[in-house]
Amino acid sequence: MKVTPYKTHKVSQNDTSLLALLDRYLPDDVPERSVIAVSSKIVAICEGRVVKIKGTAASAEGFGEPKEEELHRKEKDVLISREAEWYLPSSENPYGVSITIKNNVIIASAGIDESNADGKYVLWPKNPQKSANTIRVHIVNRLSLREVGVIITDSRLSPLRWGVTGVGIAHSGFRAVNDLIGKPDIFGRPLHVTKVNVLDGLAASAVFVMGESNEQTPIAVLSDIPHIVFQDHNPTEKEVAMLKISMEEDIFSPILKKAPWKKGRG
Repeated sequence: MKVTPYKTHKVSQNDTSLLALLDRYLPDDVPERSVIAVSSKIVAICEGRVVKIKGTAASAEGFGEPKEEELHRKEKDVLISREAEWYLPSSENPYGVSITIKNNVIIASAGIDESNADGKYVLWPKNPQKSANTIRVHIVNRLSLREVGVIITDSRLSPLRWGVTGVGIAHSGFRAVNDLIGKPDIFGRPLHVTKVNVLDGLAASAVFVMGESNEQTPIAVLSDIPHIVFQDHNPTEKEVAMLKISMEEDIFSPILKKAPWKKGRG
């Protein structure tokens, strides 16, 4: 598989059209059977999903006066409780981070980010699935492609591992999960529980290449992708739901259900 990132200008609130941004930086020779990866941050910025950070702590988080840092944290906690479906208070975390559930994804701070945001909070896109669908239809029409996919990406932490990896928060144009249940392994033994998360696998590769600091490459094209099934339509609600699993059915249910989750308004 090949992942090609594309550098852009510094996307800011002056940018109000995501499609215009993609038209400017995506090449005209994107090959068939490619997937376009777009950072959730530039989607959100173009939607105006940005909140200015109040106080002097905005420009020096972790280096300001204790009172300023506490005000900053409380301000962010209010946003998190508004955006998250479920959350664990930041006061219960050794790093002062709120672990949250949003759109059936466990992620820090309901996806609210301050990096590369110029003194602002950037929220998650309002409707990532709608954004992915819109981008796919636009790309199909603009580049006359038959088989092309889109993913909206972000980063998340994994339990018991240092470092972030990419996660897909929406997709369009391909099957997000490959169900291998019933298929044989190399010795003919049928698989009983194996499903492959195609969306997050692609997102992890894309985000690794796109970078996490000052690379300024929030768009990438993935090509020569194995094990992917393209679809000529936006995913149905049923197809989107196939990616999700309830807390009760999750293999980590014993841990998740015991956490003292608080109900958010997201």
